[in-house]
Amino acid sequence: MIHSPNAPIGIFDSGVGGLTVLSAIEKALPSENLLYFGDTARVPYGTKSKDTVIRYSKEIYSFLVDKGSKAIVIACNTASSHALEILQKESSIPVLGVVEPGIRAYLNVAKQGKSKPAVIATRSTVKSGSYEKAYKKLNGSGRLFTKACPLFVPMIEENYMEKKAMDLVIHEYLDELIREEITHVILGCTHYPLLLPKLSAMYPTIQFINPAEEVALELKDLLEQKNLRNQQTQGELKVYVSDITDTLSDLQTLFLGEKIDSIERVVLDW
Repeated sequence: MIHSPNAPIGIFDSGVGGLTVLSAIEKALPSENLLYFGDTARVPYGTKSKDTVIRYSKEIYSFLVDKGSKAIVIACNTASSHALEILQKESSIPVLGVVEPGIRAYLNVAKQGKSKPAVIATRSTVKSGSYEKAYKKLNGSGRLFTKACPLFVPMIEENYMEKKAMDLVIHEYLDELIREEITHVILGCTHYPLLLPKLSAMYPTIQFINPAEEVALELKDLLEQKNLRNQQTQGELKVYVSDITDTLSDLQTLFLGEKIDSIERVVLDW
């Protein structure tokens, strides 16, 4: 199938965390038309089985392809960990994930022999071993430390970021990184960039890495290689969700910095 450069880019996540990736893509590619699907009825994916995450990802992928997408970005670490390779094999259009860009973003700033990297992510992402696999594939040296932080996503979505309980949970999970002498931490969940100011203040000796910018740059390079860059002045954004929840309005402002004018609820055939 041949796509026009004016065709949209499809982006999806288990909920609204992927809006952090969407924001980076909007900045890097302001002329592109974007479709975003947040699976808010079935969030979070981090507690779901591999087979379930793959099934959900295939359903959303099909929806975005039917909408004419010229490329797909899986803006969810759990879905990238479980479904990326399967979708890439089955897809006639480019499909990008967020795991390998996160590793590349670290390798771009790592000091040979002096850096000790870690990934913090959902339990499902950590269990999948996807980051270790990508680290080995991209010739990372030494051990990649991984840490599951399962309470981060629900606490962020409940807007607990400035509450004392958030600090206590962060210390519970991440103080171990200091003992391990970690120098760099990849944020292996698209919710986690919202904690970046707090994490940097609490752990000033650690450099925290947000993969979203690397994802946007790799997408930009891919579109240029395939002559699919949109040359129009300003792109349009369409947002779809599987459920319009009570907190959706607050969450979109939290993640994107502004409210989205129009959100359409879509019931997928599950």
